[in-house]
Amino acid sequence: MLVPIFTLKIKHKIHPRMVTVGKYDGLHPCLTCGTTASKVFVHNPHSPAIAGGRVAVQDSDISMLTMNQSVSALCAGQLDPSNDRDVLCIGTQTNLLAYDVHDNKDLFYKEVGKMWSVDFCFCLQVATCLQFCYGVNNIVMGKISSVDVPLVIAGGNCTLQGFDHEGEDRFWTVTGDIVSSLALVDFTNDGHNELLVGSEDFDIRVFQGDDIISEMTETEAVTGLYSISGSRFGYALANGTIGVYDRSARYWRIKKFFNLNLFTLCSSQSKNQVMAIHSFDLDGDGVPELITGWSNGKIDVRSNSTGEVMFKDNMTSAVAGIVDADYRLDGKNQLICCSVDGEVRGYQTDKSRLLAVDANRSNDNMRDLNLTKQNLLLELRNYEREQGPMKKEQFTPMERVEGGVIPASTTIATELVIEEKENPCIELVVSTNNNDTVVRMVVIYAEALYEGESHVTHPPANTLSNKIRVPIFPPKDSAIELHIQAFVSLPGSMNFHVFEVTNHLPSFSAYLYQQSVPQIPESCVSFTLNERVPRVGIWMTENFILRHEIPCEESIDAHFIALRGGDLVFKMDSSGQVQIHTDNIDLAGDLIQSLASFLRLDHLQVTAHFPLHLDKLNSIMSTVGFEQITDLWVLEGRCCQLHFPAQVNGLQSVTQKLAAEMTDHSNLIRSLVIRAEDARLQGDISNMKKGYIEVQDLNRDLVNGYKVRSANHQELVTSMKLVNQIIQKASHLRGELGWN
Repeated sequence: MLVPIFTLKIKHKIHPRMVTVGKYDGLHPCLTCGTTASKVFVHNPHSPAIAGGRVAVQDSDISMLTMNQSVSALCAGQLDPSNDRDVLCIGTQTNLLAYDVHDNKDLFYKEVGKMWSVDFCFCLQVATCLQFCYGVNNIVMGKISSVDVPLVIAGGNCTLQGFDHEGEDRFWTVTGDIVSSLALVDFTNDGHNELLVGSEDFDIRVFQGDDIISEMTETEAVTGLYSISGSRFGYALANGTIGVYDRSARYWRIKKFFNLNLFTLCSSQSKNQVMAIHSFDLDGDGVPELITGWSNGKIDVRSNSTGEVMFKDNMTSAVAGIVDADYRLDGKNQLICCSVDGEVRGYQTDKSRLLAVDANRSNDNMRDLNLTKQNLLLELRNYEREQGPMKKEQFTPMERVEGGVIPASTTIATELVIEEKENPCIELVVSTNNNDTVVRMVVIYAEALYEGESHVTHPPANTLSNKIRVPIFPPKDSAIELHIQAFVSLPGSMNFHVFEVTNHLPSFSAYLYQQSVPQIPESCVSFTLNERVPRVGIWMTENFILRHEIPCEESIDAHFIALRGGDLVFKMDSSGQVQIHTDNIDLAGDLIQSLASFLRLDHLQVTAHFPLHLDKLNSIMSTVGFEQITDLWVLEGRCCQLHFPAQVNGLQSVTQKLAAEMTDHSNLIRSLVIRAEDARLQGDISNMKKGYIEVQDLNRDLVNGYKVRSANHQELVTSMKLVNQIIQKASHLRGELGWN
């Protein structure tokens, strides 16, 4: 359906994920790419390039922008609401540049690697009084709901910064880990964009202003996000998974896995990385499709509602980026794909092929029906060859029996249990209701539970029975759907009947219920619920694996041993006072979020006390030169009363001292080189050698100083990241987030 209509060969290597297009004069789209040589080129086939300032003309239609640092992100878009010309924004390891390509001038140049220290109460949900953003990893441009003008939003090390066209800082917040992707999507369908942030901790967070209104957890780092239409958006993961969400509901995803019905490989895309995702209306029906570019050069177009492949093509090298624009100025947008070798290919929909594609699709449906018919006929012939049920005394367990149909009344049952033993674990018990049958094999498909998302268990032939116990070790506290295939037969038979069932692993399944624990954890959160105790008991029954029912008529006193280490105590009295004792701040936050979702709370005042995390935070603060932090965390709605009295930053002082020393050494080297060259020209070889020996010694000192400065800087970056992560974890101790 797509046909190539133009091909360009740019004589520059294009950096992956650094491709954008902008109308810098307000009329003509220009392809802009970052190169592997730390430069940016602008391809403008409609008007000659003008040299000067940052711009150097390479060809008649290519302008080169020279940057002093390695380019890490690119984005083009309208930033000034009073001007229809697009602005090019370039991110580097420490700075963000907004550049007017048409007028060849810098609009603003902001340092984003600077730490700020202030004294104030902050919103614990998304903000902290510490800001340390090491470089720009991603850039997105547009309007968000909390600001009335377009912003350029840069994502870095746990932080997000938004600037307007004058370079004013209009938006700032933190997220849980290094930002790996950004997108603007009308997530709530209210006509205003929300900010979607993908990070290396496998989460997709949705920001409405400063508030996180939704979180989706994936199985790998989120490397790509792109708006499709309305609240629907596509995503890509580092393991090669792609898919589509509509708000927080996943429509589909594609990854290398076994199909539950056909037991065949569905996709081998996970062998390659996703380099770019985009959306484009391929068939002109008003509904954009999801376009994906891969590291092997493959380009595929999929339906955003089903994931069905509608078009495929291949480039000669890895795809660097995908954009769309009216590059030929004929009134129709073309899909533009760029490879890392500099190949640029433009595609346009060929409507004459759409009818042929529909006809081919009908033929494909007919072939699928014929294949299903043949499979059913083959299965029927297998049943006809069977001799019916056989008695148990007719064979021994190791004998091969050609026939043997299991009784028609045979059913399969699954149960999740935790047995109290020396090393307790979650077990999935798969059994049949007929003792004459045996369970030969169990296949489990579960996202984020197993490597490859599947697990196979087949006991030895001499231990076969009508029951199999499969141990399960969930890596974290989250609800998981278990898709189970059980292969059942009569003993000795080579003909299996496959049962397919689904079971639900609760969010807090890795906790063994006990009458008491040896020691109640010191850390705790407490709050008051205006709810009946039995209703909270229902929540516990749905989210924990309980060997027997917890008494919850007038109060709850539930003790759990965590299978991954640590204890949990949940108490609630008749007045609604709740206490959760655990040293795991992540667990406390997840429990509050789950309970708030179940009870549909919109406001909850929480008091938290976590001395271990407080000591860790104080240790980091002392490293960078801050005073002690208040011992009590009180969270009400969105605000937390924590004060960070700022003093002189220890690590920053060291950095400034080292920078001053490097400047002095650089000036001294300059003078020594001049003196040594003067001695050489005068034939004074002895003084020349002495001068260059001193230069060599100073150069060695500079290198050592740089190493110290680099290590000091990295320590500061790591410390600030830990602070942001602790605050992000503490933000989950509020009760009004997540259920909507």
